[in-house]
Amino acid sequence: MHVVVCLKQVPDSSEMRINPKTGTLVRQGVTSIINPYDVHALEAALQIKDQFGGEVTVVSMGPPFFEQSLKEAVAVGADRTILVSDRAMAGADTFATSRVLAEAIRRIEREFGPVDLICCGRQTIDGDTGQVGPGIAARLDIPVLTYVIRIREVNPQGRYIVVERKVEGGRQVVRSTLPALLTVEKELNELRYASLPGMLRAARHKPIVWNRETLGLDRTEVGLLGSPTIVAKSFTPPERKRNTVMIDGSDPRRAARELADRLLAHPTFRKAVLESRRAAAMAAAMAQGAGGAAGSTGDR
Repeated sequence: MHVVVCLKQVPDSSEMRINPKTGTLVRQGVTSIINPYDVHALEAALQIKDQFGGEVTVVSMGPPFFEQSLKEAVAVGADRTILVSDRAMAGADTFATSRVLAEAIRRIEREFGPVDLICCGRQTIDGDTGQVGPGIAARLDIPVLTYVIRIREVNPQGRYIVVERKVEGGRQVVRSTLPALLTVEKELNELRYASLPGMLRAARHKPIVWNRETLGLDRTEVGLLGSPTIVAKSFTPPERKRNTVMIDGSDPRRAARELADRLLAHPTFRKAVLESRRAAAMAAAMAQGAGGAAGSTGDR
């Protein structure tokens, strides 16, 4: 089995920041990690390799520093890695990205042999579209199985795969011919740790680097020029400044009195209190009137 894994390096969501002027992600000084869904796609590929033998090829599109994530993939068992890196590819949307990765997979087949299965994460945490995997499958004209939570059977001789996928309100078991493309969920598997030999191999590893010309793509087919998506406007909500007042709570009565005074001094809160009191008084008056009317009726 020859399995290809599409992997992306993304900013750590716990440190993700937005530039308030440009509305774009701030990547400088932010820790990068392998997209969490993609590591489960890699684990799925490695488990198939463990069961049937073969090779796992990891491909990624991005700047040169993505090499670190590819080294991590080698540390856990990937056989080779390919980095598609070109300044012309900057700013690509999912349409242009899927085109580049599909062409990279075609070249992988020409150089390293037929690909039996392609594994992708469900989506990336920086884009959250879930469109790249299906886009690759459409360009390669192969079946796509999305939201996979379990691989039930892989039959290299029969050229089919059976998976369980998550659907709204339940689960669906699907059988597909090979080659096929999977987009996987995190619950698909438990991740393995890198071995010492794997880490030593990763330290010496250098990915194969391809660019636009290597893949035979025109400048207008990649990056911003090859992306039909137009971002009309991008913005972040304005920061709201809040004034915080600390009340000494050593004396509960005094603290409660001070809190009430401060709240009543705020126009919005005072207005809400007055309206609440007015509504309560009207309700009481209506209840009293209704009770009087009922008593008069009963005396007749």
